[in-house]
Amino acid sequence: MKKLLILSGKGGTGKTTTAAAFIRFAAARAYADCDVDAPNLHLVSLLPGEPERFDYLGSQKAVIDPEKCLGCGKCAAVCRFDAVRKTDHGFSIDEFSCEGCGVCVTACPGTAISLLDDVAGEVKLYRNPAVFATAELKMGRGNSGKLVSEVKLALTNAARVEELAIIDGSPGIGCPVIASMSGVDLVLIVAEPSLSGRSDLERILKTGEIFQTKTAVCVNKYDVSPENTEEIEGFCAKHSVPFTGRIPYDKQASNAINAGKSVADIDCPASRALRKVFERTMDLLGVEVR
Repeated sequence: MKKLLILSGKGGTGKTTTAAAFIRFAAARAYADCDVDAPNLHLVSLLPGEPERFDYLGSQKAVIDPEKCLGCGKCAAVCRFDAVRKTDHGFSIDEFSCEGCGVCVTACPGTAISLLDDVAGEVKLYRNPAVFATAELKMGRGNSGKLVSEVKLALTNAARVEELAIIDGSPGIGCPVIASMSGVDLVLIVAEPSLSGRSDLERILKTGEIFQTKTAVCVNKYDVSPENTEEIEGFCAKHSVPFTGRIPYDKQASNAINAGKSVADIDCPASRALRKVFERTMDLLGVEVR
């Protein structure tokens, strides 16, 4: 299986729009959304049937048994994270503040506090006939990189026979992006033609270089600033980074997305440009375009 990961330096550059179009162009039967903090690929992708659901267990959280609580307040006194709350019937733990350190468990004289596995998110796996893996991290939880790895593992295990997998990653260069990069064959970076867009692009390219991951670049809404687009192309040429094309700003594409459609579903300048970017990207990936 060849794995293509689509990234961007920031939200709003058109990363998910590009991923959804590529899925249509390739008639892909294996794809994933690894933006676990704010997944939205499902809004513009056909979902194959009802999903299988799996709890994602993060770090442990403290829980107070009200039947055993003596109301002494020793747990509140030792908690560095101010996670213990006074109630009418004793004390309780705020799940969003608790870091699972276990100090309160040790301090409790009535053995009323336990550390329990915390359901930090949910993995969803759709199949029938295509395979689509996605997940959503619960508010206030960490370990997003580990959840990304769970999404990729679910996709790989369920779609071993497929030739191509398309993965929509997270914006930026944080833990989810690093976890997404692991084991992929090519990263396509969707850049925007602005000073911040170029800075974001350079950061992702540096991250890919550290992980020895093959990368390529395209520019979305290039005609908003042709000068910055030229600079991005020049930067890619100077550093031997394949440049796969320019996509124009297109109101028809925006209207299609707002209607829950992929840009690949309509005929417009952006769709035609994306098709060329897709073909060049597949050539770099070594996948034959049907």
